[in-house]
Amino acid sequence: MTDYRTVVVGTDGSESSLRAVDRAGAVAAESGAKLIIATGYSPPENDSRAQDVLGAEAYKVSGRAPIYAILRDARDRAKAAGAKDIEERPIQDAPVHALVDLAEQVGADLLVVGNVGLNARSALIGRVFSVPGSIANKANIDVLIVHTTD
Repeated sequence: MTDYRTVVVGTDGSESSLRAVDRAGAVAAESGAKLIIATGYSPPENDSRAQDVLGAEAYKVSGRAPIYAILRDARDRAKAAGAKDIEERPIQDAPVHALVDLAEQVGADLLVVGNVGLNARSALIGRVFSVPGSIANKANIDVLIVHTTD
């Protein structure tokens, strides 16, 4: 396995995304890497944008209040997985842009996301509509899409 120096993981607080945090924490622990846990959110005045992108799941990333609890829970999970150097980042942007831009800004060499929403059929025909699929297409670094569903 490659030794990574900086790992970025995205979470929206769902159990599925926290499984990705668990894996990112383990990878960071194995590599002695810094782990940056991020969540993108839309301010209340932009709730319609979150609704357009995330549909019924938009409530998880609208407004600032739930963001800090989401990040705190994710930090606890990453620590339990062995990560030592952990940073939290709330980012006011849609998830794909937030994670890809953050990874570039911090010089990350691995970006970790869960597979929820990955639509294999649309990916095969060249159209990627999901957050994980879009991240995999836009990122210029390694992307680990963690199987997070039962």
